Parts: sequence; C-alpha cells; structure tokens
Amino acid sequence: MNKNIEHLGSKLLIMLAGILWGCMGLFVRPLNEKGLNSWDIVFFRAVLTTVFMALILVIKDRKLFKIKLKDVWCFLGTGLLSIVFFNLCYFKEITITSLSVAAILLYTAPAFVMIISAFCFKEKLTRHKILALMLSFTGLIFVTGVLGGGERLTVKTLFIGLGAGLGYALYSIFGRYAIERGYNSYTISFYTFLFATIGTIFFASPLEVASVVSSSSGSVILSVVFVLVSTVVPYLVYTIGLKSVENGQASIIASIEPVIATLNGIIWFGEKMKFGVIIGIILVLSGIVISNIKNEIENNRKYNE
Repeated sequence: MNKNIEHLGSKLLIMLAGILWGCMGLFVRPLNEKGLNSWDIVFFRAVLTTVFMALILVIKDRKLFKIKLKDVWCFLGTGLLSIVFFNLCYFKEITITSLSVAAILLYTAPAFVMIISAFCFKEKLTRHKILALMLSFTGLIFVTGVLGGGERLTVKTLFIGLGAGLGYALYSIFGRYAIERGYNSYTISFYTFLFATIGTIFFASPLEVASVVSSSSGSVILSVVFVLVSTVVPYLVYTIGLKSVENGQASIIASIEPVIATLNGIIWFGEKMKFGVIIGIILVLSGIVISNIKNEIENNRKYNE
C-alpha cells in the first residue's frame, strides 16, 4: 500500500511539473516586453536557478555538491544536450515556422523518450503506452490548431523541430542515469543548470539581463517568482517523480503542459476558446488517463503479490 501511495505521489509530482511549465508564458511575456529576448530569458533562468539550488544545497547538506568525475557526463547531458540543445533548436524553429508547428514537433519528445528508454532502461513499449501517446499527440494537434493552418513542412523545419523534441526528451534519459547512480534530485538540478548557464552565456546578453532584472523592485519580484515557478520547483519535482515512474509514462503525464499554457492564454490574455481546443484537451487528458490505468493495475498486482 505504501508503494502504491508513493507511486501515485510521484505521478502527481510529474503532473505538477507539467502544470508549472505550462504557466511559463505568464512570466515570459512581461519579460519580453521589458526587452529580454528568448536567449536572455533562458540564460537568466539558468543562472538564477543555479544560485537557488546552490543555496538549498548549502542549507540542506553541503555533501550534495559532491559528484564523481566519471559521472559528469550525466549532467552534461541534462544541462547541455537537453536544456541548451533543446532551446537552441526550439528558438530557431519558431523563427522559421509557426508556433503551432513548433509546438507539435517539440512534443514528439514522449515518443523519443519511449524509444530511447526501451533500449537504455528496458522499459516495455506496450500497446497501451503507444495508444496513450497517439491520443496525447493528436490532442496536441487540436490544441495548437495546426490542422487547417496551411503550413508547409520543409525538411529543414522538420529536422530542427525533431531536434527540439529530442533535446527536450534527453532530460528524462540523462536524469534517469543520474538517479540510478544515486544522486539526489537537488544535486541533479544544480549541476544541470550550472552547465546550462555555461552553455547559454554565449547566446545571451548578460549585461542587458542584469539591467532589466534590477530595473525596479517589481522586476526583481517577477524574476524571482518566474524562476521558482517555471524552473526550480518543476525540475525538482519532475526529477523526484522519475524515481518511481517510467520515463515514457512520465513524458506523457507531463504533456499536460501545453494544455495549461493554452488555458492560461484563454484566461489571462483573452485568446479564444475554439471547439478544436476543447477536443484536444479531452484527448490529451484521455492519453494521460490511459497511460496510468493499466500501469496502476500492473503495479497493484505486483505490490500485492
């Protein structure tokens, strides 16, 4: 029973991460209006998250700073190959195609997670997982409104978009490797964003970021809340959730993110609620439910044996 509760708690943490990531636009738009571009925001998130995580490690347990040299590749993977590579591809993608197409290609990530996890971690690629993935992906197509948009997908657009999806997926993969080597979620988050800071500094304007963030008390508060809500808390709880939830299932649960982002746009920015969006939300939620039902039955049988 305790294992069942722990497993359910892990899923809820992963869903919380997706919900918080879906709130990112509430902060990004005001920061854009203040003069920060996308790379400035990514760099700023990485720097401040590194500082927050360092403070947490100092208070919690300084031993959590320790990592083995032979394991550095795990954090290079989460920081550079995931955070930096994903953002590099995604921000390039949104300059050459519509946001809806970019979002759809980004959310090929669960498929990448499932396939890579099947090889690397021997996670079973079951029929209910594939069905859940198809429902969620179809739902995202409706949510973003890409159907009927008339966009033509070029080879360049396709590969850059798939690169964003792959980069997005790699956090789950390298994060799992770090967990299996016994690293705490705080340690993983700290080194992830330390390496992400190093990687993004070449694309950002640090002086401009410092000027905008420190321009007023309101900007400072907005920036701190933004980093806590969109980065520190979601990455921590997602990493904790990975301890007892398979990568493939976790990626499907986290696909609640674009649904929340769409709802925030409707509620806070006056974007229209179209019928296709409602259908899409139902499909995404159906995918999440299906990904959990059979898994829960299997876990209950295993834990009660």
